[in-house]
Amino acid sequence: MPALRAWRVPVAIACAVVLVDQLTKHWAVNELSDRTIEVVWTLQLNLAFNNGMAFGQGTGFGPLIGVVATLVIVFLLVSVRDQTSRLSTVGMGLLIGGAAGNLIDRLFRGDGFLDGAVVDFVDLQWFPIFNVADICVNVGAALLILGSVLSARRAHDHDDLDDDRASRAGDVGDVAITGRAGGEAVTGRAEGDAVTGRAGGDAPSQTIDGTQP
Repeated sequence: MPALRAWRVPVAIACAVVLVDQLTKHWAVNELSDRTIEVVWTLQLNLAFNNGMAFGQGTGFGPLIGVVATLVIVFLLVSVRDQTSRLSTVGMGLLIGGAAGNLIDRLFRGDGFLDGAVVDFVDLQWFPIFNVADICVNVGAALLILGSVLSARRAHDHDDLDDDRASRAGDVGDVAITGRAGGEAVTGRAEGDAVTGRAGGDAPSQTIDGTQP
């Protein structure tokens, strides 16, 4: 079915995102509980738990954010079949996977309903700590915006091309009509000349001196 085919790619991407996100969080919880790993420059792997939304914002609104995330995931799944570009399809998969990855933390890493804390561990030290799901959400949103802009531009170019073709077709039609009219006028003149010639040929001849033959 076309609808199932439309879901296939973004759902596969979303599942891959959830898998990578949960595996990295599981590793972070077990390996970074008592240490910090310096990677390069200011980047370090540092375990943190976030009760708010992405990048440590909205602390204390975990349950509300979880409900909103659930609604967003449902909306994105319904909207998948409306995506026509590859960028938008990939972006949709990344968004769904990222939102689902953090939603799983809220469901299973707390005592109450949607009261769990999201595991963060990527620390630049000059930016809020984040995780793989946060990266995918932001990259997916950027791809969706870019895909929408490019699709709108292609649609505009297509409309301009159709208008140009219609204009050219109209010009060709005008030339054909003008040519036909000109041909008919020439034919008319030729026929008129032929009639005149016949009339001249049928006129009786007379002698110069006016005598009867």
